[in-house]
Amino acid sequence: MTADDRIALTFRGVTKSFRTRRQAVMAIKDLNVEIRLGKITGLIGPDGAGKTTLMRLATGLLRCDSGTVTVLGFDAARQALQIQGRVGYMPQRFGLYEDLTVQENLDLYADLQGVPVQARKTRYNELIHMTGMARFTKRLAGKLSGGMKQKLGLACTLVHPPRLLLLDEPTVGVDPVSRRELWEIVDRFVREEGTTVLLSTAYLDEAERCDRVLMLDQGELIGQGPPEQFCEPMTGRTFQIRSADEKNRDVLERLSGRPDVVDAVIQGDAVRLVLADGTPLSIDRLLPGENRAALIPVPPRFEDGFIDTLRQRRHDQAGTPLPSALQEDRRIQAESSGTAISVRNVQRAFGDFYAVKNVSFDVGRGEIFGLLGANGAGKTTLFRMLCGLLPASDGKLQVAGIDVRRTAAAARARIGYMSQKFSLYGSLSVANNLKFFSSAYGLTGRRRQHRIRWATEQFDLQPVLDDGSGELPLGYKQRLALACALMHEPEILFLDEPTSGVDPLARREFWHRINGLASTGVTVLVTTHFMEEAEYCDRMAIMMAGEVLALGTPPEIKQLARSNEHPQPSMEEAFIHLIESKDEEA
Repeated sequence: MTADDRIALTFRGVTKSFRTRRQAVMAIKDLNVEIRLGKITGLIGPDGAGKTTLMRLATGLLRCDSGTVTVLGFDAARQALQIQGRVGYMPQRFGLYEDLTVQENLDLYADLQGVPVQARKTRYNELIHMTGMARFTKRLAGKLSGGMKQKLGLACTLVHPPRLLLLDEPTVGVDPVSRRELWEIVDRFVREEGTTVLLSTAYLDEAERCDRVLMLDQGELIGQGPPEQFCEPMTGRTFQIRSADEKNRDVLERLSGRPDVVDAVIQGDAVRLVLADGTPLSIDRLLPGENRAALIPVPPRFEDGFIDTLRQRRHDQAGTPLPSALQEDRRIQAESSGTAISVRNVQRAFGDFYAVKNVSFDVGRGEIFGLLGANGAGKTTLFRMLCGLLPASDGKLQVAGIDVRRTAAAARARIGYMSQKFSLYGSLSVANNLKFFSSAYGLTGRRRQHRIRWATEQFDLQPVLDDGSGELPLGYKQRLALACALMHEPEILFLDEPTSGVDPLARREFWHRINGLASTGVTVLVTTHFMEEAEYCDRMAIMMAGEVLALGTPPEIKQLARSNEHPQPSMEEAFIHLIESKDEEA
């Protein structure tokens, strides 16, 4: 085998640009890279880095402006049909036909990919067994959970065994159990069929599982190599800070914005810290006046190298202090206390099916409370009931002291809601969305102008005010959605998987804002599939099949999964343990 025979995909001097309403955007800039056969290559980068464009170029769905793309020996510009017959491509929003059953979707994709009828039964059996969908072949695709939809999408992509498999963020919006199952399927195809995989992901722990990683930013390749290569420069710069006197969230905010702090995130019962090279190791320097804190060295991880690379490239630092105007706006609310949300024996039935079963919990004012669970656990249904968007079948719901079942409109005036999917008006500009939502919340005159100006400054929306909201990068969409949810200064903020699909830098920025809001008295109820984000919560409930499996602080939840084999379980390990234990009981 020659050197060229070991290469599945080659980009040589590739450039690709797009024209927006305002300017030309360079999506890929002079890219030179090779993807090796039989390996899993991870593709990472912040929003707008060019990851999806690269994949579409590799499938022949897009043509480059200059340079050459060679896929399995074929020229993508001249031989796109030959490439598409050998490549499997699963885009971010996979095209399942929701009015067809699981089996009908498999049949359709087998027809489209020209799979011989006599070969289908064996292939279907393999895929259905691997995805655990044997009991669901007659169920409509639209009735599947998010994780099951992703597994069906992957099965449809693999109906005709591809030599090269392109997966564009296949685990976005998928719970940890389903995410692990998807990876098992991918690993099996690489191991048993020699499939080459190029996979983009927003989960950096997934990138660590890859044989090689490509890092893009603003269309440029800024790093490539095995994951451990990104960790090596971080040796001696990674630590945990544990404080006996302050909450981790407060320690995190004190560290934010410091020029000597590259990254700071909550990790378990401590704050994980990445320091700039050459920073003196001193608690007094990092946390002045803190007498009962420890600075503990920890091994570097891939995510540390990723964040450091991007911060250096952008001359950025780990968060910035919240504007004083926001702090002043919220000071009065911070003085209040008590219960902000009360849920008592709440149920929601759809016919004979109970999406939420006898759920009870309280959330205190100024608390960040997490709702975790597998896809289909009932989290979003519960959210919609609390927001007055869906009536409960039974039980009591109180939000800001208001009975939601009796006066839903009054309750909605006291809350902000940021949905799982971008739900603003994509055809309107950013400025017009701000104007619309300020009016919808009843703001007029000077107060309306003040809040629009506040949102523009607080969320750094000035550069995109005239842009169509539907054309924004995901990070800007997230900022705009949060700004609109906060326009009327709600006491309570509901966040339904707000960081799904968002890159790690944008997630850090988002949680910096949420921590600031909570510290000034705003109550936050959040769902997330990022288990590390659950560490930001004061308390949480883990749900499965509409019921609460566990309720408590992050340390209390992890205690439930502690064993001799896992004396210090991560939140993800605790989550999987609780879900699998419930499955075994059933």
